[in-house]
This record gives sequence, C-alpha cells and structure tokens, in this order.
Amino acid sequence: MLQKPQDEVFKPWSLEYNDYDPKKEKSRESLLTIGNGYLGTRGAMEETKASETNYPGTYIAGLYNRLISKVANKDIENEDFVNCPNWLFINFRIENEKWLDINKTEIITINRKLDFLNGVLSKQLIVKDKLGRVTEINSSRFASMANPHLTAIQYKIKPLNYSGSIEIESTLNGSIINDGVSRYRDLNQKHLQAVSQGKEDGTIWLSVKTTQSEIEIVQAAKHLVYRNGEIENVNISNNISPNFVSSGFAIHLNENEELTVEKTVAISTSKPDDINEPLEFSKNLIKTVGSFNSILTESEKEWKKIWDKIDIQIEGDPKSQMLVRLHLYHLMVTASPNNVNIDAGIPARGLHGEAYRGHIFWDELYIMPLYNLFFPEVAKSILNYRYRRLDKAREYAKEYGFRGAMFPWQSGCDGREETQTIHLNPVSGKWGDDYSSLQRHISIAIAYNTWYYFHVTNDVDFMEKSGAEMFLEICRFWASKSVFDKATGRFSISKVMGPDEFHEKHKASKGGGVKDNAYTNIMATWLFIKAFEILDVLSNNSKEKITNKIDLQNDELQTWKNISENLNIPVSKEGIIEQFEGYFELKELDWDAYRKKYPNIYRLDRILKAEGKSPDDYKLAKQADTLMTFYNLDEADVSDILNNSGHKIPPGYLKKNYGYYAKRTSHGSTLSRVVHSYLANLFGYKELGGKLYFEALESDFTDIQGGTTAEGIHAGVMGGTVLMAITSFAGINFKKKILKINPRLPKTWNALKFNFTFKNNRYFIHLTHTQLKIEINSENYDPVKIEFSNKKIILPTNKKHVLEY
Repeated sequence: MLQKPQDEVFKPWSLEYNDYDPKKEKSRESLLTIGNGYLGTRGAMEETKASETNYPGTYIAGLYNRLISKVANKDIENEDFVNCPNWLFINFRIENEKWLDINKTEIITINRKLDFLNGVLSKQLIVKDKLGRVTEINSSRFASMANPHLTAIQYKIKPLNYSGSIEIESTLNGSIINDGVSRYRDLNQKHLQAVSQGKEDGTIWLSVKTTQSEIEIVQAAKHLVYRNGEIENVNISNNISPNFVSSGFAIHLNENEELTVEKTVAISTSKPDDINEPLEFSKNLIKTVGSFNSILTESEKEWKKIWDKIDIQIEGDPKSQMLVRLHLYHLMVTASPNNVNIDAGIPARGLHGEAYRGHIFWDELYIMPLYNLFFPEVAKSILNYRYRRLDKAREYAKEYGFRGAMFPWQSGCDGREETQTIHLNPVSGKWGDDYSSLQRHISIAIAYNTWYYFHVTNDVDFMEKSGAEMFLEICRFWASKSVFDKATGRFSISKVMGPDEFHEKHKASKGGGVKDNAYTNIMATWLFIKAFEILDVLSNNSKEKITNKIDLQNDELQTWKNISENLNIPVSKEGIIEQFEGYFELKELDWDAYRKKYPNIYRLDRILKAEGKSPDDYKLAKQADTLMTFYNLDEADVSDILNNSGHKIPPGYLKKNYGYYAKRTSHGSTLSRVVHSYLANLFGYKELGGKLYFEALESDFTDIQGGTTAEGIHAGVMGGTVLMAITSFAGINFKKKILKINPRLPKTWNALKFNFTFKNNRYFIHLTHTQLKIEINSENYDPVKIEFSNKKIILPTNKKHVLEY
C-alpha cells in the first residue's frame, strides 16, 4: 500500500518526500544523493537492491573504466563512470521470515528528508507485514565533508506491536554492474572484478578492481550495536565470498525496544590522485574512527564553512528558496573544497548517476562562474583537469590536421575523445556517421572558463603556470581551422556543430557539421582578442617562457588578428545573425501543428526522424545557439566584433534576434531555458523571463524531461539557475573590470541576500525592490568603484552602505 501523494510544502533547508511512488523513485534517489565531491551515493533506501524501481549507486570523482561491446557485428568501445561496490545495504527480517521488501510491504507512514545544512539523508518509515506486525525504521546517512573517505549510516528498528527475534544483515557488495541507464543495457557493463575480501578485528573489508583501468576500490566497514541507546554486545557472523562480504546477527527485541546499528565505511581507491595503498588505508582508517555522531560533528563543521560562503537567501518565495539551496547542495556533492586535490572535471550529471557515462562536456560553462565566486581553488583544480590533458588535445588536433589544442566533446579519464563517431540506427539496423564530436565549441567553453576565472580572481600565477598556455593553444587551433575564402575575402570555419545539436550536417560543410556557425565564429573572434589581453598582463619573463614553449611567434599573432577582423559572420539586413551559412534557406516548421500532434516536442529531432524527416532541413534548435553568444558576452562586445568585421548593426538587433530564434527553439535541453530567461530579463521581459527561469529551476525537481533525472541530476542547469539569481535578478555583471549592479528582482522575491569574492574583495549583498545594502571587505582598505543603476560610484571598504534605487 502506498501513501497518497504529498501536498507541496517547501522548507528552506531540506527536500522532503512523504510518500513512496515507484514510478518516481529513481528520480528521487538522484535528488536525495549524499556526497562530498570525492564520492556521491544515490538516495536509494538501505533495504533496496538494483531493480526497475530502485537503483543504489556510488560514484567516485574521476573513476572510469573502458569496455568493448559487440554491437551489430562491430566492436564498440565505451568508457563508463564506474558504479562502485554498494556499501549502503542494511536490512532486517522478523523470526527468520522474509527480508523487508519496500516494494511489497504495506507502508503506513514514510518521510524522507535531505538536510542541505549538514548533508544528512534521513528516513522515518513504519511498515506492516502480512501478519500485522508493525515495525518502525529510522535511518540517517551522510558522506563526511571533513574526511571524504568516510561514510556512515545510523539504522534504527523498533517493533511497535510485537516482540520477537530481529535479524540484521549489512553488506559490502561488489557483485554489481552499471545498470542505471536502460539504453546502455545491451552493452558490456561489468566493470568490477574481485581482488580480496575478509574480516579483521571486528571489521569487514572488500577490495575490487576495475577490469581495464585497474583501479583498486576498497571499502572497510565496522558496526556498533545499541539497545535502547546502550551498547549491546552481539555475536556478529560474517559471510565472505568473492566480491561480497556481510555482517549479520540476530537479537530478541521486546515491544517498543529500539535497536540501533551504526555502520561506518572507509572508502578509497588507487587512482593516481588518491591513495597508494588503499586496502591498508581503509582498514586502518575504519579502526580509528569514532561513533556516527562524532564523525557527523566534524562533517557539520565543514558544511557550515561551505554554507557561509555559498548560501543565497530568498525572502517571499519558499519554493525558490528550497530549490536554489537544493541546487547549491548538489553542486557541492559534485565538486566541493575536497576537490582541490582531485583530478576531475564536473560530470554533466554530477556524481549522481550514469547518464552520459559520467563524462565532462561544456556544461561547466554554466557552473564554473559560481566556483570562481565561492571556491576559486576548486575552479582552478577543475581547469587544471583540462590542462593536464592538454597534450591529448594537441594530439587530437593533429590527428585531424590542425594545430594547437582541440579538446574532446566528451572527456573522461585521460582526455581522449569519448564520443562515438558512428551509431547504429535501431530501426534500419544500419550504421551511420555520428557527428556529435563536431561540437568543437567545447574548446571555446574551456578557454572562456579560463579567462573568466582569471578575470574574477586576478590569479596571474595560474595563467603563467597553465592557463595562458592552454588558452593560447586553443586559439591556435581555431586559427588553424579558419580557412581563407578568396571568393568572399573572409575566413570560414567548417565542419562544426553549434550548441543547437539538431543540425548535424549541411551541404555547405563537406564531411558533416555546418559552416560558419555564428556562435563559434563570434566566440573564436573573442578568444583572439582576449589572447592579446592575456599576453599583455603576463610578466615579460612568463610571456617569453610560454611563447617559447609553444613556439608562438609574432607573425602567428598577426594572423590571429587578421582572422579576428575577417571571420565570416553572416548577418541579414534586418540585423538577424544567421545561425550558420544556409540557415535562412531552410524550411519553416509548422510548430503549432507539432504541438497539437505531440504532447512534448522538446526532442523534435527524434520526432522528425521517426517521421522519416531530417531536422537538418528545418529552422529549429534544441537550445540556444546564436543567442548563446549573448549569454557569454555583453551585447556591446558582440556589437564591437560584428562592427569590426564590417557589418552595420541596426539598433535593437539583439531583441530582434531573440524574437527570431526563441520561437524556433524547442528547449530540448534544460540549459536552453537558462539562456532564454537570462536574455528576457535583460530586455525587461519579466513575465517571460520569470516563466522560463522557474521552469529551469524546477526542471530536475519535477523531472521535466520525463525520466532523465533518474539517471543523474543536470549539473549545468543547477549551476545556471543559481548563477542567474546573482547575475540576472540581483543584476550583477562580473564581465568588466568593475562590478555593474542593476537589480531586477522577481515580484515574488521580497529580498535577496548573498556574498561572493571578486578580485580579492569579499562582497556582502542584501537587495530589496527599492534598496541595496552592500559591504565590501578588503584587506588593503582601498575604496572600490562600482556601477550601480548605471551610475559609477566609489565606495569605502569595510563598512556598510545603503543605496536606494
């Protein structure tokens, strides 16, 4: 029996579910994930195993394995984000009968609560079996933010209307596969093989190894047992077999007596950035740790430090408040201060599931600006993940006949391209080209993130050691990809895909992709411009060292300048920027007809292909493409680029472009709503901007895409919606040397309060609809110039100011 669906009540510091719906459970498990940046464990209940309803999974940042599968007589190699051994499992049974099955028992009450403040997931459950015996189960779990190798569960059982023997089983299970994404199930998904397992001094341990990358993963666990709060000595027995180890015991409980089991687990790996001897490390660590509460206390201290930096307080809108904090929480689960020394990027689906195989895409473009403001050392670590793979990007560029660094669309362990170049059509059974890897704008995102980090932090040391080299090598790639066309007298870039994704090929671009994608060309031009600015701020010694290292000469720099002034960016007489060459000649789609015919047209590409048509033939987009340019850059900067390339841009052209492209976009990616909302708010389209923003804000919470949240959260939209609270609604523009603040609070938000660090000064912001309270803390006490409501003012630091608007 399932409880009735809960009424929506939003609490400011927690996500709660008071019902159990098997159809929604996997999505909820993603949203109830605990973690600390080193690892993430999905919010499956302790008593569950992998099934169509439930999916416990644990993922460790940067831990991948590569397997070959036979698909339609071809060997296809895929690298996957490894589902690590399941450390969660604890279950019970009464009088040696069946173990609790949450999907078959009668649920009387259930409440699950994820506490954002301390990262604790708790469960209160009362169940009744077929004999009428009612049992209360309370559990709490967390991954320590203080010691990222520690996780802990407190599991309590109380018989409410009976007395009898209760048997407990707790396991570490490595006999699992990657099974979190149904469309991958025909592929080889067995990534773990047994190494050793055993028991020692009241603890159990399990060691497994990935089959190809040969990373050892070790879990060591100990159990403490209490009766009514007092320590209880029980006779624990162990079941040990390859890839599996368990601890179990039976105990007689009287009615209303409470049994508590504390399970603490030490998790480590042999990844190069982790532990040299993980087995000894985990076994020794688990012997020295204290109780559940003592570990929690230390973790809570670290969470408090985090929230002191990242919290965004919203007055007047409980739902938005909860969701913004939910997003902040999951970003910290994915990448926290613990990630400073971890060699990993930010997976598009977090440490929460197996979608996209845990790979890193361009989504970091929406996320990294937050880390620049809150945790710049983490942002630098994520950028250095890319830098450490710079040689792979050079190899990738060389493979395709280019110079410089061409980063892969999908990146995982070693930086090679993880995107497939062919795909099997399940309808025809034939293999065809897969053009996804032509989304070369990933390199633009990496360069943009590098510049943005430097701009916000003034970290010249980073630029001298790694950032500038990476940025310049990306510029070199785009220059080598730019081909001079004698007919037009301009440079062109072919064989690329823009952010749109629906358009995979066009006749103007031989070999797939499109020619002169506007987003790509404008952003590449911007990169060339910024390259000269970066070189100017480097010391002469560093500049000479870097340019000598990569053999960057003045004549090559002049070529970049020439390309930046002459890269082809087609613009109509009305000021509409053509998404790519030939876009204006494509067919118009009858959007109204498709909206009537299909309940959901987000993935129009799949709909059209199912009808025997091609999205390449129509004016449509999955997400913002041309408009994405104005998300990255201020309108004035884009105008300068267009004017310098010979165009006469009419007034109001950005609004015209918005109107043109917005109605031709299906929002098949949740990121699309972030961009369109940002621009709508910029124009003063508050109603439209608010509608799109709140759709994006709740997209994972409501699983707007119909099941994708079950495979992992969408880190990009979580980062983008949090960032928008600062950039769009507080109206803070970080892209210039001084901050520009033009508040545009939604009607439902009475006030907005947060803090951040910009250029080594810490800003404390408190906004209402009529007033800005601002304090700027500076170590050198120098006054700071800002622009507020389009007026430049100078504010003394280390004191509070009140500005009316």
